Amino acid sequence: MKKLFFTFVAFCLVVSAYANENLHPLITNVPNRTAKSLNGQWDYIIDRYEVGYYDYRLQPGKWGFFKDQKPKSESDLVEYSFGKSKKMFIPGDWNTADQELKYYEGTVWFRKTFDFSPEENERYFLYFGAVNYEALVYLNGEYIGSHKGGFTPFNFEVTGKLKDGHNFVVVKVDNTRHKDEVPTVNTDWWNYGGITRDVLILEEPETFVRDFSVSLSDGKYNEISGWVQLDGTDLQTPVKVSVPELEEEVTISPDEEGKGTFSLKARPDLWSPQNPRLYDISISVAGNSMNEQVAFRHVEAVGNRVHLNGEPLFLRGICIHEEAPFRAGRFNSPAEAHTLLSWAKEMNANFVRLAHYPHNEYMVREAEKMGILVWSEIPVYWTISFTNEETLQNAQNQLEEMITRDKNRGAIIIWSLANETPVSDERNRFLTKLVQHARKLDDSRLISMAMEKEYHDAYTPAINDPLIDIVDVVSFNTYIGWYDGLPEKCAKMNWQLPDNKPVVISEFGGGALQGYHGTKNQRWTEEFQEELYIQNVAMFDKMDLAGTAPWILMDFMSPRRMLPEIQDGWNRKGLVSDQGIRKRAFFIMKDWYEKKR
Repeated sequence: MKKLFFTFVAFCLVVSAYANENLHPLITNVPNRTAKSLNGQWDYIIDRYEVGYYDYRLQPGKWGFFKDQKPKSESDLVEYSFGKSKKMFIPGDWNTADQELKYYEGTVWFRKTFDFSPEENERYFLYFGAVNYEALVYLNGEYIGSHKGGFTPFNFEVTGKLKDGHNFVVVKVDNTRHKDEVPTVNTDWWNYGGITRDVLILEEPETFVRDFSVSLSDGKYNEISGWVQLDGTDLQTPVKVSVPELEEEVTISPDEEGKGTFSLKARPDLWSPQNPRLYDISISVAGNSMNEQVAFRHVEAVGNRVHLNGEPLFLRGICIHEEAPFRAGRFNSPAEAHTLLSWAKEMNANFVRLAHYPHNEYMVREAEKMGILVWSEIPVYWTISFTNEETLQNAQNQLEEMITRDKNRGAIIIWSLANETPVSDERNRFLTKLVQHARKLDDSRLISMAMEKEYHDAYTPAINDPLIDIVDVVSFNTYIGWYDGLPEKCAKMNWQLPDNKPVVISEFGGGALQGYHGTKNQRWTEEFQEELYIQNVAMFDKMDLAGTAPWILMDFMSPRRMLPEIQDGWNRKGLVSDQGIRKRAFFIMKDWYEKKR
């Protein structure tokens, strides 16, 4: 028994050692870079016992599936074959691509073969938009690195590792839930496994712009400022930044670490939901130019209101999961993002809460084009292991990857760091460190988290979270009429809210099966959900709020939801069915938001 225990400990240490190993600093603005797509059909092998990685002593083997071995003779023993295995379209999730994997949590190996012709004096990076949850990545049989976190991008430099001609990438993907991970084992969404976002080979010159930031200067409307980070050997190469439409440009001289700052005197048109104005930005180094579109705007918390460009606005919001409309599974295209956001706009929303993790970059960019404000968050959800230092490092890394990728997206106005986490000293220290890290990375946006409530009596809830003082926007979820009494309870509520900060209801609502009708007192009917929304918005009219975000735009899959003939594995709190049919409560919110314009 003792020997078995130590073998298990060794196994855990091996797995832990692979967390986010050999990653190159994240390259941003990927949609506007030169790239070869590896999207398309990948071969895959389901590996329930992880025999493709561990030997019978539970030690990592040197001849695992990552070698993509093939028998050299008729007597050779090779007990797997990617070529004879099934194929799956990537990006995608395995739960909806293969019925055998609907509830599967474990390891699946993916292989992609491709031809390539590396050019001299060029650098290459293998980029993944997201892999859920842990990825071990191999190129041509050689281990190149790993990553943990199911919703943020990562990349490895593969210069010198790509061959002229035939190449293959193998990825070991494991979506097993663990208590000390982020998120933890207990969630209310589907644990979609797989390579769920784009896979690309990025091509860059020897010295290139890896990252940059550009925005209005703090508190000014007539100055643009930012920084540029070079990557390569000639880190002090001059960099030119220009905004052609404003007829402004500046040349930067980076320091010895490749970073340079700049400012431009200019008064751009301001981005807003009414005017989603984007400007072309060009950043050039050594004759190579990179282009991006940027929104210029200011956001701040003033008293109990959120101000955009110096004017208060009511956040007419809606929560959204990264669930594909008209089909189950993770969405992974601009068209699907546009569909979901169009439904939000139809409801008169000017704001979306992207729950409960960073969404596909397509979603954030599409929201910006459509004039929709964004709340983006990391999956520090429910009961995280707040005493575990590795869990904190994991959360900080996911936060950093989210902010690094999206800091130039002006539509994002709120970084959210947690959802419904129980108050404790350990939790307070954990989340305080995340807030500090977020402000260090980006101090131009508002910070929030969905906090818990406490009740003085059945009708007098208060928000007394000890972290109120360190956030910019106080937010909380409430389900009065669904989990807390019936809809008529709303009229009796006496909320005790902070009066010196904006307060946003980050979730409210209840479930209804689209097409199921009855009386307004009959649970699960559209009429019950409609009445619940009528009572909730009447309650909100008596509260001093900066915004609301109902839960949720569209029904989504969740293994927690098991009621036969009603849920059947779906959370039915959507205001729209998964087939795009509006429920009656949708129109209650649409009308109420029209009055809040």
